[in-house]
Amino acid sequence: MEIFNNHPTEILILLFLIVTFLQSGIDKITDWKGNLSFIKGHFKNSPLKDMVPILLGTILVMEVLASVLMIIGVYYLGTSGSKGFALLGAQLSAISLIFLLIGQRLAKDYAGAMTLAVYFIITVLGVYLLQ
Repeated sequence: MEIFNNHPTEILILLFLIVTFLQSGIDKITDWKGNLSFIKGHFKNSPLKDMVPILLGTILVMEVLASVLMIIGVYYLGTSGSKGFALLGAQLSAISLIFLLIGQRLAKDYAGAMTLAVYFIITVLGVYLLQ
């Protein structure tokens, strides 16, 4: 476990975010119809109701891209100490969470929006440590 010797906190945060966003992306890919149906119902009374498919697709791309960048970032962080890819992935994760927060607030799902705060705090800590 030498990978944890020099950047243990950063790597653990990245692994947490990889699991979070990669699982979410894979779920959207494997159950697109189910996710789309749920999200359409969730946003039926919001200004976003007619844009759900494109917004869901955008979040999917952002989550998968963030995960790939962070996976590459963990490799480089563990082998050369380079933080560039990891930082880009963490920043994209933070932007994804802000987009999700906007959606939750517009859908008036305040409990869901509050839940995102925990993920956002961890993500911002990761961004801070990777700068």
